[in-house]
Amino acid sequence: MIKKICVVTGSRSEYGLLFPILKKIQISNYLELQVIVTTMHLSEEFGNTVQQVEKDGFLINEKIENLLSTNSHSSIAKSTGLVMILLSDAFSRLKPDVVLLLGDRFETLGAASTAILMNLPIAHIHGGELTEGAIDEKIRHAISKMSYLHFCSTEIYRNRIIQMGEDPSRVFNSGAPGIDNIKHLQLLTKKKLELELDWSMSDACVLFTYHSETVNNNDIKNDINSILNIMETFSFNILFTYANADSGGEIINNNIEKFCKKNPNKYKVLKSLGQVKYLSAMKFVDLLIGNSSSGIIEAASFNKPVINIGDRQKGRLKGVNIIDCYITELKKSILLAHSDKFKKNISNISNIYGSGKASDIILDKLINFPVSNIKRFIDKQ
Repeated sequence: MIKKICVVTGSRSEYGLLFPILKKIQISNYLELQVIVTTMHLSEEFGNTVQQVEKDGFLINEKIENLLSTNSHSSIAKSTGLVMILLSDAFSRLKPDVVLLLGDRFETLGAASTAILMNLPIAHIHGGELTEGAIDEKIRHAISKMSYLHFCSTEIYRNRIIQMGEDPSRVFNSGAPGIDNIKHLQLLTKKKLELELDWSMSDACVLFTYHSETVNNNDIKNDINSILNIMETFSFNILFTYANADSGGEIINNNIEKFCKKNPNKYKVLKSLGQVKYLSAMKFVDLLIGNSSSGIIEAASFNKPVINIGDRQKGRLKGVNIIDCYITELKKSILLAHSDKFKKNISNISNIYGSGKASDIILDKLINFPVSNIKRFIDKQ
């Protein structure tokens, strides 16, 4: 019997990580792929990335527009409620055997909540991780408790999910699927990347992605402008990508847009790069700055230095290529990242998040592991 695997995706970054898994499900003789796109994918503000999903050759079964204003906690809560209402109809029509989710965004919580209330088994990727500076932390653990199958990016994260009372036989260390993309996607040459960006990358170039810390009451506008003012004192060119549709994300994006207008030859901002251009940029820049999980998880595969600002990623396992700092320490951290000693220390590191086999492991378990909507809490022996 062919299993119907319904994947719900709401953002460019999460879709990029799901991409190698979607491709393998799509060509499997034992699984039927169903795709539902929501939230940021259908927003002009965030680049209408639904077009990329279609361009990649996936049939989209349902498009669910649920994103309200992203500048307040209440609007995020309303967007979550709306996605639940609309997903319940979509699940009723599609009748999936398994709902496959990745990560910890608010629409992912909405999808998990809808699935569990409709007695649909959930398979969850990237559970067990810590990000103490974002509300994603609580969402991720909540989804883990709702899920039947778990695919973790390290053994430490696997053990953490087992600690939460999940059955060890249903918790797998697959590694991070983002590494699969690095190993198997055909990345662009530097010249081709510059043509597609319509922007020249200098000898010293930075890739910058920064999201709001959604559990803190920081002055987001002051924080992003302080970061931009510090980076402006350096000679490197900067390629910016948009912040996610989180509370405060609009403030970050508006201020980056204004900053880039100062010197378009030196600074470039894009709402979405897409997975191939994003990883190609990561390959050719000298340094990553911000607080994105991609800097923590994928950048080590390119031996790239990463400056991780603030507490958003606090608690996540990090390689030796990561420099943690607060805004007041940013200038010092940039100098450290550019030092010959630091570059030498990370010139030949292995990535703690896997070797690029996650999608094969996930596919195998989706095919062969019996799924159920019945689970029980496992007490520690």
